[in-house]
Amino acid sequence: MPRRTDLALVAVPFAVSGVVHLVRPQTFERIVPRFLPRRRDLVLVSGVAELVCAAAVLAPRTRRVGALASAGLLAAVFPANVQMAVDVVGSRRASPAFKAGVLARLPLQWPLIRAALNLARSSAALNGSGARRVAGPDG
Repeated sequence: MPRRTDLALVAVPFAVSGVVHLVRPQTFERIVPRFLPRRRDLVLVSGVAELVCAAAVLAPRTRRVGALASAGLLAAVFPANVQMAVDVVGSRRASPAFKAGVLARLPLQWPLIRAALNLARSSAALNGSGARRVAGPDG
């Protein structure tokens, strides 16, 4: 059975962040690594992906796939978070508190990935109906 904390650690931040990506994409465009083209499109696509991941982990039938996708997405956006940290730490306009928050975010991404992987692992024993698999006569 999935732990509620792992479920909440994955679903809630993904849902909130996905909405913010779609409502205020300009906030995230600045942190897309400079070498990537079409920043706004990447931000919008990542917002939709976050919402899909959040919805997928909430549904027992898609929880495992959603959790694995969530872990992959967290790893994929890590370079953008590094870019944000580099930009903010070098900024004279950012407050010390904001700088600290941005830097603290980097190591916090790893527990989120772990929670997603734990969620995938705990959901692996479930079949599509959400019921535990029962071994048949063949094992």
